Amino acid sequence: MKLTTIKKGLSKFALRASVALPLVLAPTVSVTVLNAVGVSAPFASAQAQEQKKPSKQKTRKVPAMREAAYKKLEKAQEAADAEDWPAALVALKEMDAAKKRFNGYEIAQMYNFFGVVYYSTERYKEAIPYFKKVLDQGEKNLPVALEVGTLFTLAQLYFVTEDYKQAINYLNQWFKVSDRITADSYALRATAYNQLGNQDKALADINIAVSMYEKEGKVPKENWYGIQQFIYFERTDYKKVAGVLENLVKYYPKPVYYTTLAAMYGELKREKDQLHMMEAAYLAGALEKDRDLLNMGYLFMGHEMPYKGAKVIAKGIQEKKIPRTAKNLETLAQAYQMAQELQKAIPQLEAAAKLSDKGEIYSRLAGIYLDLDQNEKAISMGKKALAKGGIKRVDQLHIVMGMANANLKRYDAALKSLKLARKDERSEKFANQWISFVEGEQEREKQLAI
Repeated sequence: MKLTTIKKGLSKFALRASVALPLVLAPTVSVTVLNAVGVSAPFASAQAQEQKKPSKQKTRKVPAMREAAYKKLEKAQEAADAEDWPAALVALKEMDAAKKRFNGYEIAQMYNFFGVVYYSTERYKEAIPYFKKVLDQGEKNLPVALEVGTLFTLAQLYFVTEDYKQAINYLNQWFKVSDRITADSYALRATAYNQLGNQDKALADINIAVSMYEKEGKVPKENWYGIQQFIYFERTDYKKVAGVLENLVKYYPKPVYYTTLAAMYGELKREKDQLHMMEAAYLAGALEKDRDLLNMGYLFMGHEMPYKGAKVIAKGIQEKKIPRTAKNLETLAQAYQMAQELQKAIPQLEAAAKLSDKGEIYSRLAGIYLDLDQNEKAISMGKKALAKGGIKRVDQLHIVMGMANANLKRYDAALKSLKLARKDERSEKFANQWISFVEGEQEREKQLAI
């Protein structure tokens, strides 16, 4: 697998990792007030639920919610319960029109509810200004939980709308005031930093997220490993990339992780590990593409296990995962030859020779048949090779055909081929030796016939 291919795959993975986490909305009025009197609270969020747990955050005295404000918000809540969002907005706009009558806390809850309604209808960009208006009411009007939750909500909304700079801005503010920072929080900020190309900060945050999960005995999320993998690869730190991929193979076994890890082992010159990883991928059925199966075959051949390589390639061709081309059949034959399985190599070479537009494979077959003392077939393959042309060393083919004819005592044909061979200076000496031998045998036969 080429590094450019790996990089392309990692880039896609990093982009997929940027998909926002589900929004954690700031505590709404339904949580902080209406829920206390039995009105349902469909917008209760994970962040709000967290506030039920013991917290070390300081408390803050704020103005009370008065009956007039409560009734206005209750009207909006009833519409929201019925998912009648236009009616909820109408109720909130009526309250907004008379906001001079309300205190800062009541106005903050109103703007918070506006934000929730716009979020619920997926109008994220319209929700943002209202959550910012919540913060504009100032600390004296905001419970700590509402301020902290709103900061995180704004960070997530900016993340969803792909304004990563502002997402980081609000996340950083939230990190300063929240006492419930989790691994997911670091992962979210890491993703935003990564999208802005700040890999130093992204890596620092994602490493913290992974470490926090590991200390708790939990398996880090797949996309967290993906960010680590992407950044380490960009830095050409292949040792670290391999370490991350080992975790991905262990916890999220997918074909791409097996093959990418094998490629990393190759870059690190860990050939045995590369072979073992590819074999594990193959046995797990993770290798489906022709290039991966062929690479598996080449690895076996390179590690002096050619028969295993031949089995992989043969099965791939049989299952039509590897195209039945002249080149692939020739590779299969080569594996069989290396394994000393000539009887299995020959049919593959003959099939490859038929598919090839050149005579080179026929030329090789001529030599193999000569070695097997099948001289007629050697001559037949030689003729086919010459007919197709495109032979790299035609002089060597003429020597093979000369020797085959000599073995069959066809001395005139043998001499014709050998004299053609000696025209090439690379074969001149050897061809002359055979010419002398054949002429001697021809003369001896004549003497015996007298």
